[in-house]
Amino acid sequence: MTTLLPTATSTQERDRNAQVAILPVGSFEQHGDHLPLSTDTIVATLIARRIADAHPVLLLPPVTISCSHEHSAWPGTVSISARTLHAIITDVYASVTRSGPTALVVVNGHGGNYVLSNVVQEANAEGRRMALFPSREGWNEARAAAHLTSSMHEDMHAGELETSLLLHACPEVIRPGYHSADWIADDRRHLLTKGMQAYTDSGVIGRPSLATAEKGKALLDSLTTGFSDVLDIFTKS
Repeated sequence: MTTLLPTATSTQERDRNAQVAILPVGSFEQHGDHLPLSTDTIVATLIARRIADAHPVLLLPPVTISCSHEHSAWPGTVSISARTLHAIITDVYASVTRSGPTALVVVNGHGGNYVLSNVVQEANAEGRRMALFPSREGWNEARAAAHLTSSMHEDMHAGELETSLLLHACPEVIRPGYHSADWIADDRRHLLTKGMQAYTDSGVIGRPSLATAEKGKALLDSLTTGFSDVLDIFTKS
């Protein structure tokens, strides 16, 4: 599996002279019986590393615990508060922009990190340069490019998309059983109140049986291409 931590030296980063830093934000939460607790961190880091391979950016190590409160009924899940995550992102921006880069792109691997949208909005309103990636539109474009069968709403958690990405990049972390783990729960209107346990016994909401390594590669290819628009905002303005 590709290492989750950057291995560049300070000298290499000085020579790279990146204008943009990339911060993967994952989580440590249940992903059914077939995917590891670290799935979102792996996903965010895969995307960030592919971006760093294609563009001259400063790749930062991932934030590995975030806001997973909706998964708290399952053993192993760990969360921090939204205010703590807000403070982490703000502090990282302040630190990284003192050492060279002038912008920070947060690569979010966990859909429950709602606060990240507010962090980015507030930062830019106050004159700091920050972006959140991928956008909802970016995910939709990647899903279309990879010919995913399930919709973004249906494929909420540990389903076709996440399982495909890990099948492509690190199949060794996937446990048996994903071919029979499909679980549909399209009406989740009280998710924030009742948590995931009200809608799934296994922790899965989606159709992992549809996952393939080829789809995972196509997802990463599309997201890497789509990042160019974000980079242009900070390097051509």
